[in-house]
Amino acid sequence: MGRSPELTSHKFTAMAIAAFSAMSILLITSIIFPNPFSDLAQQFFSPILKNSPPEQQPPQDQSCISRTQKASYQKKSPSPVPSPYLLSKLRDYERRHKNCEPFSEPFNRTLKLLTGNSTTNSTESDYRYVVFTLHVNGLGNRMLGLSSAFLYALLTDRVLLVDFGPDMADIFCEPFKNSTWLLPDGFPFRNQFYSPKFREAHSFGTLLRDNSNFTQSVPPLPPPILHLFLSYEYNDYDKLFYRDENQEFLQGVPWLTLRSDQYFVPYLFLMPRFRAELERLFPDKETVFHHLGNYLFNPSNQAWGLITRFYDAYLARADERIGLQVRVFNTKASPIPLVAKQLLKCTQSEGILPQLQVSTNSSFSSVKVTNNTSSTKTKAVLIGSLYREFYEEMKYAYWTRASVDGGGESVGFHQASHEGSQNSESNSHNMKALADIYLLSLCDVLVTSRWSTFGYVAQAIGRVKPWILNVPNTNYSGDRLPERACRRAVSMEPCFHYPPSYDMKKKVVVDGEVGTGPPVVHCEDVSWGLKLVNGRQIERLE
Repeated sequence: MGRSPELTSHKFTAMAIAAFSAMSILLITSIIFPNPFSDLAQQFFSPILKNSPPEQQPPQDQSCISRTQKASYQKKSPSPVPSPYLLSKLRDYERRHKNCEPFSEPFNRTLKLLTGNSTTNSTESDYRYVVFTLHVNGLGNRMLGLSSAFLYALLTDRVLLVDFGPDMADIFCEPFKNSTWLLPDGFPFRNQFYSPKFREAHSFGTLLRDNSNFTQSVPPLPPPILHLFLSYEYNDYDKLFYRDENQEFLQGVPWLTLRSDQYFVPYLFLMPRFRAELERLFPDKETVFHHLGNYLFNPSNQAWGLITRFYDAYLARADERIGLQVRVFNTKASPIPLVAKQLLKCTQSEGILPQLQVSTNSSFSSVKVTNNTSSTKTKAVLIGSLYREFYEEMKYAYWTRASVDGGGESVGFHQASHEGSQNSESNSHNMKALADIYLLSLCDVLVTSRWSTFGYVAQAIGRVKPWILNVPNTNYSGDRLPERACRRAVSMEPCFHYPPSYDMKKKVVVDGEVGTGPPVVHCEDVSWGLKLVNGRQIERLE
């Protein structure tokens, strides 16, 4: 695979860090990265490098075109710069991953601990892995869980491998330099990962439940493999993963499998074991997923083709791009016509789209849906939804009704896909989902749906603080909708939907309130959820 040349030096100098903000782009990249066209430079500094002279532009990696091209589509500025410490940790990780990737000598030696052919026990192993196994939930959940698993690997000096099936084939580029993160087909236990028997036999929660001594903080000898079940349906024993003192025991386990559909990063900031390191890695708490996602999730060439062809045809020439991401979890609790009504109310009341007259009988039609003139401000509206109805409702409203202020804006509506239902076991469905996520991330303004992990990923990758649509998810009755149609998020970070709290008397982690403070607060859209902020409080939705 065509990769950029190896770096010749990996150390940051104090001079480089001190002068970072004042130096020219070429000087920045040449001091911090002796090769300014390294993978890390391309992935993190591409929004900066895109404005540099042609001779300073990185060569295009034909195996992953999005790695270098996506900067030219990300028009927002200024781009948040990752901390020098994060960059150095990622470079260290890449070396570790290359040294310990599948079929390497360390990998084969550690693998013997699972096959019974090893002459050492698990506590003597010098190499540790975490294998991310996919949840049945959608692509947004998978990306959030995977990014959380990678950060956990970074914090605990493990190597991350992923168990991607056919449904995830060729969705993303390989993220790590000259190596693979894919779990080999013949890996022991692989055909058991998704069996309830595997969870029962190997989960950390089961070990805690069955070993009364360990619940009193007297750990047994660590086994060669443990399963961390951190999905939304985990039990009280599974949640003891978040008990700080249990991490010492887990460090002795060479193989961890981790299954999660959650963005559990906010809770890592609450754990004393990781807090100081995370503060160094991410001084700006509201860009954690942006940096992790930008590093890990480069669309494959096939997915990037879907993204760029649609963007160039329908969004590129607009003065402003507006993304409306609409997720309906229950059409009885949230009937589509009422959600469409709330969406229209949100976009008009917050000035996102032109306000329309109530009547459709006005003879003065001032909102142009398709025709443009040089003096007309153009707004391209991208509808991201499984349902076609939202596209039709919005387009019809702006076709049949005149604007209140007399016009001057041309509004066009577009939708890349409308699958009707979520089908996460389909590769083509996931490919289209990734295209939708990235297209939404390229918008200047976003309206997202509460609870939607799909929207979380788009807003964080795109560095957009969205307007969160306020619609009922449960207990719907009549046609009553919340009075305020949407509310602005204070952070572009995703929400951790199902965090634990710790009962000190019972020595178990249970659901409920957790005392929080900066940099973690409860989410706007999920009252018990947690999200990262830079020391600000939030106003929740009704």
